[in-house]
Amino acid sequence: MPLAVPTPVTVVIDRHDDAIHTHTALAAHHPPSGRITLHPGPGTTSETGLAHDLLAALEKPPLLPGRFPGGRQPAWEAATAWTTALPVTRLTVLRAHRLTARRAMRLLQLRTLTGIHLTLVCHRPHLPAALHQALQTADHTITTDLQTARRHYYGATAPIPQPADEPARPASRWLTLPALDRLVSYDSPSPCAAPCTPPPIVWRHRPPPTPLTPYAAQQVVHRLHGVTAHPRLAATVAAALITGASLQQLATARPRDYDDAAATLALHDRARYTDGCAAYPVPPWAGVFLRAAACFARLVSGEDQELFAAPGNRALLLRVAETARLRPPQPPAARRQGAAGRVEWDWRERQEAKRYEAMLAVRARPSRR
Repeated sequence: MPLAVPTPVTVVIDRHDDAIHTHTALAAHHPPSGRITLHPGPGTTSETGLAHDLLAALEKPPLLPGRFPGGRQPAWEAATAWTTALPVTRLTVLRAHRLTARRAMRLLQLRTLTGIHLTLVCHRPHLPAALHQALQTADHTITTDLQTARRHYYGATAPIPQPADEPARPASRWLTLPALDRLVSYDSPSPCAAPCTPPPIVWRHRPPPTPLTPYAAQQVVHRLHGVTAHPRLAATVAAALITGASLQQLATARPRDYDDAAATLALHDRARYTDGCAAYPVPPWAGVFLRAAACFARLVSGEDQELFAAPGNRALLLRVAETARLRPPQPPAARRQGAAGRVEWDWRERQEAKRYEAMLAVRARPSRR
């Protein structure tokens, strides 16, 4: 991913450890307005721990589900991806005098990758050696004036009013969404080996997913943001809702298949199990999840790896959807195969398989003439 051109780092010297600095910075924290205040957890010097603190400040669950190569959780990659995708422009870090050199370098790398305005609040009369060493690699300015910090660096303390009808975070009520019907499917498309520029989708063999209402889109966005910090898992659910595609077909997408400028997502289907290789429109509400997934994929594994969750992570994906209380239409009680209350993801697939078997049985009957 291209490196951003960041503004100089701001270092605020709070020489007397005055509580007004901490209170002012914390009051400015308001993610919808693009302002994040990070108060690192005490008692740890772990780089991963700082990334978890940042994810929590971004209002994400700090832990990423799943297994990762070498046992290293890509928490910094996830934090960088969400900082890139969300409208975050300012990051203020309190207790910066306690940062180790490696932790400080992580924050400077985040600034370089995202272009975020980074402010470090040092609650000591002088910069500690570790922070001084890290700042040798970055342009920075130092101020000791609280009013200057409040006006130019912390940000306004009055949050922007939110719409009166904005939904709450993950609700207990299920959202039943027909576009999730094919997420668990029996088809098996494969990615294109050669460069492929698919045409816009033409719905020949299945109807297009019904676009979400504004209220339903708000609900989906808030629920997905609240249940996982894993960009791939959140983006896979969002992509399923806008394409009606199966997990196998979603797995054909690569980071280059998402065009943020054109707001399109290309999926591949060389064998034409459904509608062939095609580009799908991406509504604004889903763009943030696809941007985060594309950034995360490039940071973790490069341009040629999956943009979304792989079929082997289906259990994790369904758990995220169910935690967000999102599900496909369910069978009538008399036709359920599982326990009451359990989401049946493959009901539509079972119905189609039965119809197909019945059709074959009719064709196989001998003629009576």
